[in-house]
Amino acid sequence: MNAELRVAAYAVCVREEKVLLARWVARDGAKRWTLPGGGLEHGEDPLETVVREVDEETGYTVEPVQLLGLDSIRRRYPRRLGTFADFQGLRIVYEAKVTGGELRHETGGSTDLAAWHPLESVSGLDRVELVDTGLELWRTRPATGRVAQPGSGRRGQSED
Repeated sequence: MNAELRVAAYAVCVREEKVLLARWVARDGAKRWTLPGGGLEHGEDPLETVVREVDEETGYTVEPVQLLGLDSIRRRYPRRLGTFADFQGLRIVYEAKVTGGELRHETGGSTDLAAWHPLESVSGLDRVELVDTGLELWRTRPATGRVAQPGSGRRGQSED
């Protein structure tokens, strides 16, 4: 089994009771809404990552204003030749405010749409669990920077 670690940074951008989301396209073609953000490049600071990724996925320039917390997931994925990957994703979640730019959609990346969604309608969206985790961190701002998870397992599907 191969160990794989992915560290990523994401933004929770809320204004006028709406949250900014990007629609992630999975390898199998499934589409789910997620927080804008993505993986750190080697040597990149997480603050730089979240600013770069939000720009790439939404067209907006953002300023991270607060570290909301961390989210850690672990999954087992099949790989070639009958092997498996032991995947761990460490997601750094920031609150960020939009400071410039214009809403646009990413081309040639892992997302295909960006949009503002009313907070009260998020529960009805086809979304990855990171959206719920990020919004819970934003709402509750837990001292530990972690959202309590029921049981020992994690829900949802990881986004790349």
